This record gives sequence, C-alpha cells and structure tokens, in this order.
Amino acid sequence: MHNSVGNTARLLGAALRALLVLTVVTGVLYPLAVTGVAQGLFPGKANGSEIEDASGRVVGSSLIGQRYDLPLKKGEETPAPDLKWFQPRPANGLGTNSVNTQYALILSGATNRSGEDGALHNPRTGKAYCPEKPAEGTLCAQVLDARAAVIKDNSVPGHEVKPADIPADAVTSSGSGLDPHISPAYAELQVRRVAEKNGLPVARVERLVQEHTDGRILGFLGEPRVNVLELNVALRELVAGK
Repeated sequence: MHNSVGNTARLLGAALRALLVLTVVTGVLYPLAVTGVAQGLFPGKANGSEIEDASGRVVGSSLIGQRYDLPLKKGEETPAPDLKWFQPRPANGLGTNSVNTQYALILSGATNRSGEDGALHNPRTGKAYCPEKPAEGTLCAQVLDARAAVIKDNSVPGHEVKPADIPADAVTSSGSGLDPHISPAYAELQVRRVAEKNGLPVARVERLVQEHTDGRILGFLGEPRVNVLELNVALRELVAGK
C-alpha cells in the first residue's frame, strides 16, 4: 500500500516537473526567442507590414486591401465609392450571405463560383458567354454589374472607357477577397478620373502610378502589381502639397 502511494507520488512529481519545464521552454523561452529574432531581422513584417501616412499614423497593412467609400447615406444598403481615390478590385468575399463581403477581416475566402456561373453556351462553338441579362446573383451578373460601374465611374469628359479597356481584376474579386493589389492596367484606367476629381494633371497622376508599380518577384514570379493603399497614401500627400 505504502509502495503504491509512493510510486504514485513520484509519478505525479515527475509529471509536474515535466509540465513546468515544458511550459517554460515552449511557452516562454521559445516565443521570446522567435519574437526577438523576428523583431531584429524583420521588424516591419513582424509587426504586420504596417503602412504609415506622412504624419506617422498607421493607416493599414500592405497585406490587406481596404475600400474607399463615401459615408453611408440614409436609405443606402452599401456606400458609394469615393471616386477621388484609386479603388481596389471588387471584394465579393464568400457571397452576400457571408460576413466577408466588402473587405471584412473576420473571414477570408472566395466566392467559389465557377467561371460559367450564369453563362450560356453557344451551340455552334460550344463556348460559354454571359447573356445581357444573366440570373441575379450569378458570377456573370456580378461581372457585368462591375463592368457597368467601372465604365460609369471612370469615364470623364473627352475620354470614355470602353469594355475592351477593362482588365479582369477590375470586375472580379480575388481568391482571398482581401487582395491589396490591382494590376497596372486597372490603376492606369483610373488615372483620368482621379486626376479630375483632385484637380491634378493627368501626367502627374500617371507618374505616381508608375512610381508605385512593383515588378515581378525576382524578375519572373507573379505579375506586376500596384498596392492600392500605398498609392492612395502617396496621392493624399500629392494633393496636400499641390
């Protein structure tokens, strides 16, 4: 009986010592070491890739997109875009019934709709195409609505945007629904509208886009891209100094 109690006590003591040691090593020392290395070698990335404006105020992260909208008016379900800023790509998230619909950060995901959602097929060629009036809520409907909005918002006197001018990322959401980048083509499409709304020369806004266009990673991975938040921070400084 006494041996059994003694053995049990020794086992409990060993277990408690192991728990204490592992707690200190994995719960204290290891996190401190990893945090120290990250802060020492990659402080910007370790702190969330924060972007600051000219005053030093953190305005967002270079890894997560955000919208630029006007204040929501009475009777509106969704706010209208603030057209003096460069706009990101659509953020349909996981659909209208999801928490992630307009760059919400609670959940990341795509619409999971196929490329032929709402499309018809040409019986002679077998190719899919979007009809003029696709079923509401389908991918075709989202793309056509987005295309109409892009044409309406970005057409300025003397320069009308044509459907052929619109790149794919202007009318489709990304796989995450939180993409912070747009293509140089979509940024260029918005230049005239941004210049007009802010009273800036078109050439100066074009140069701003060029200055904030990143090339392919290592020269061959991915595609050239423009970070919308970084571009709009620079635009704000340009407008303030004009």
